[in-house]
Amino acid sequence: MNPIISVAKTSNILIFGDSLSAGYGIDIDQAWPTLLQQKLTSKSLDYRIINASISGETTEGGVARIENILKKYTPKLIILELGGNDGLRGFPHQRIKNNLDKIIKTSIVKNASLLLLGIKIPSNYGPRYTRDFEKIYLDLAQENNIPLIEFFIENVALNKKLMQDDGIHPNELAQPILLRNIWNTLIPLIE
Repeated sequence: MNPIISVAKTSNILIFGDSLSAGYGIDIDQAWPTLLQQKLTSKSLDYRIINASISGETTEGGVARIENILKKYTPKLIILELGGNDGLRGFPHQRIKNNLDKIIKTSIVKNASLLLLGIKIPSNYGPRYTRDFEKIYLDLAQENNIPLIEFFIENVALNKKLMQDDGIHPNELAQPILLRNIWNTLIPLIE
């Protein structure tokens, strides 16, 4: 009689973002994706974090990279955090939305679940642009039936003690808060 051997397979969680997830300006070991891996491990949740975030990344760059990233890592879940750089550069809303939608739909076809992280931008381009930019995330979440964190850097963005000198990037003190901002929405997707 052969014993039944159980082989646990670690599932991948892909973080697909820009500098907010790439740990810009801080030690990568202090960045929220690393803290997420530590928290998952401490809770005996068998997931491996793959951080494919790139500082300066736009949604267009994300579209260009997503197929190869999905093929390489076959993630169970994708935490999608893109669009901030597009908004800061004043890219057209429809272009941003279309690019994010391509990333989402490509991921869904590959059987990955998604968590969309929304961002808010300064009102440099006026209140209408800013409002329409934020609406992109709400619309995509509803249209694709995926969970959304409306403002990923909530309780961080306007606190100078939690931001780097550039006023755009969270510092190392902010990283545990960023993790808390997503944790309660993330955990039902992986348990």
